[in-house]
Amino acid sequence: MSMYEQLKAKLSHVVPDAELRYKAEIADEINRLKVERNAVILGHNYMEPVLFYSVPDFVGDSLELSRKAAETDKDIIVFCGVRFMAETAKILSPDKTVLLPAKKAGCSLAESITAEDIKHLRKRFPGVPVVTYVNTYADVKAESDICCTSGNATAVVESLHSDTIIFLPDEYLARNTARETGKHIIFPTKDPKAVDAELDYQMIGWRGKCEVHERFTVEDIKRAREQFPDVVVLAHPECPPEVCEAADFSASTSAMVKYVKDSKAEHFLILTECAMGDNIAAENPDKEMLRICSIRCPHMNEITMEETRDALLKTQYVIEVPEDIRVRAYQAVKRMTEIGGAGKRD
Repeated sequence: MSMYEQLKAKLSHVVPDAELRYKAEIADEINRLKVERNAVILGHNYMEPVLFYSVPDFVGDSLELSRKAAETDKDIIVFCGVRFMAETAKILSPDKTVLLPAKKAGCSLAESITAEDIKHLRKRFPGVPVVTYVNTYADVKAESDICCTSGNATAVVESLHSDTIIFLPDEYLARNTARETGKHIIFPTKDPKAVDAELDYQMIGWRGKCEVHERFTVEDIKRAREQFPDVVVLAHPECPPEVCEAADFSASTSAMVKYVKDSKAEHFLILTECAMGDNIAAENPDKEMLRICSIRCPHMNEITMEETRDALLKTQYVIEVPEDIRVRAYQAVKRMTEIGGAGKRD
């Protein structure tokens, strides 16, 4: 069966036929280059459907993908995701060439905090352990005690057995985790003269947000339920806490995929990056994803079939992480994976 026929069988109800024909030719070229260059291609859950179902060797969450790539004998890792994901692959696979199929492919959440911000927080809250979401850049991970994913944030916080935690940088994931762990959370100002000792807190958060997930509202859920009373609503933990509370299920992208697959429900509303809804729909043709989602991540959208091909053709956009930063960042990631059952999802 040709690539076009494979894609048509999977995506004809999701992607226009003209797009399938055009991109199938590029997919054939990418798969040929992949073999010639001894490369492995990783596709994050947020990749557009044709790319997601045609060229990756592995698909899933960012940390899960980085770990799988580290286990292969390939020379090159092409990470179809955003920059912090490619950096994590380099942290875990320092001897491999890691390529990002876009010139930047940044992230509003990762860019909301810097390594210097963490250093300042440590001075203001001496001795308090720092938990950092994996959706951050390598230098930020290097300044942290331990990383977490959206799927294991609560387990990581509880594993530290500390009365007080610094949890960075996602405000909503922090609020959701504080609720689950019973901690009172504060968001300190950046004023270095602030008197933090007078504040009542058990968790110190940060005002970082994902520009996609922060846009979902409880009204979105209400409107969906009015039209489809039987709809099952799934929300990513980067959504506002009131959205997660109003949803039927809130968890990582991999957990969402499994939930839909295992559920007997017919209608779903997926409150996360919209391409993922298309990918889930393609995998579950007997179930309907409500098409009220119109929010695409502009950074994920920079990853295209053409850029993926050019990355392999030109060894383009190589990801480098300075060794001193990589080693310290690796320790933060490693500590997370040593927690029982943790580190598998983001």
